[in-house]
Amino acid sequence: MENFTSHAVQILLLVFLAITFLQSGIDKIMDWKGNLSWLTGHFSKTFFKGMVPFLLGIILLAEMISGILSVAGAFQFIADGESTMAFCAALISAITLLLLLFGQRIAKDYEGAKTIVIYFIPTIFLLYLLQS
Repeated sequence: MENFTSHAVQILLLVFLAITFLQSGIDKIMDWKGNLSWLTGHFSKTFFKGMVPFLLGIILLAEMISGILSVAGAFQFIADGESTMAFCAALISAITLLLLLFGQRIAKDYEGAKTIVIYFIPTIFLLYLLQS
């Protein structure tokens, strides 16, 4: 319990990232065709138009790695107060969000891009906490 109370903010932010990325990744797995169809239309007027299935796979992989590392990082904090996995989770999560942001900007979906920034802020805060 001492490790949880000493690192509550970091653990809660890791749980936030785990929920965010695991839910998104599982949704992509469960509804691959629906996601692919929507994204194909979303990127139809961009240079990504022929790469959507490949890029969706990359994003799925990045989201699942981010989510799994976030869970592992939270457990590592609770078990022994270490932050190695948490730092990896936060870093890969930030990179994943930057990839998503890049895609939204390329598609000229500025509202979608703004939404990603909402997730990026706590992720960067977590990275900051883990580097301090």
